[in-house]
Amino acid sequence: MSGASGDGVSGARTRGARGGDPSTARGGRGLAGSLAGVRVAVVVEARKAVASRVMASTTVLLVVGIGVLSLGMLLAAASGDEQVLAKLGPLAGLPGWAGLVGVVLQITAAAGVLAFGVALSWMFGREFADGTVAALFALPVSRPAVAVGKLVVYVAWSVVVAGALTCVVAIVGFAMGFGATDAAGVGALARIPVLVMLSSLVAVPAAWVATLGRGLLPGIAATVGIIVVAQVSAIADVGAWVPVVAPALWAIAPESVPAAALLLVPTVPLAFGALCALAWSRLQLDR
Repeated sequence: MSGASGDGVSGARTRGARGGDPSTARGGRGLAGSLAGVRVAVVVEARKAVASRVMASTTVLLVVGIGVLSLGMLLAAASGDEQVLAKLGPLAGLPGWAGLVGVVLQITAAAGVLAFGVALSWMFGREFADGTVAALFALPVSRPAVAVGKLVVYVAWSVVVAGALTCVVAIVGFAMGFGATDAAGVGALARIPVLVMLSSLVAVPAAWVATLGRGLLPGIAATVGIIVVAQVSAIADVGAWVPVVAPALWAIAPESVPAAALLLVPTVPLAFGALCALAWSRLQLDR
């Protein structure tokens, strides 16, 4: 951040260190002032996300990409492709909606966390990469409120992605002639948006690491680390009680994950969201 430091930046840093955070003074004190700051941050960050090519491309790659890849694998399996049949394993023998949903869940479990981690790394790391973090020290909204606003927008975007992917899968199923499904099929289909949302929650540590590392790459590296931990935990057969693994195991085999294990998943975004807000409150432009 040395390139972003100048007289104006140094002045902002000095005011924050000696006279208190100027955003705190202007944004009001107490709960009401904090909530007002978060609301403003949500509006601004939502506009950034809507205008962002990164968020748009991530959405398309995740939603359309999973739909197309699932369709391709099912068609290849139907044609007798031995490599695809080997990769699908037991899913290759499942007919109709069960086979489609099973393939989608497997792909989403692998790709979802990575996509969400990239999105979070961009939302938080771009402020440092683009040098816009300096302006945050003079805003009438506190930096923790900005961080919380980013997370709120991220969760809202995840809801949109979850709904869009479910709709795409439904369209693919009807296009393949599967027709209406029974209650069991609807229940299986409902696991898709739940898996997407849980995957988005376990990727939140990427936001904290992107803040500490002051850039996109640290956040992406943290996302890869989460995926590695998930793979190792699954191989070690302890994944059911590991929050970053439980969602994928539950989606693929619900009976293998206790309900209490899924209740641990929200602890990840709560803990790392709080750490992220704390890190933003302690930002210094000369470090």
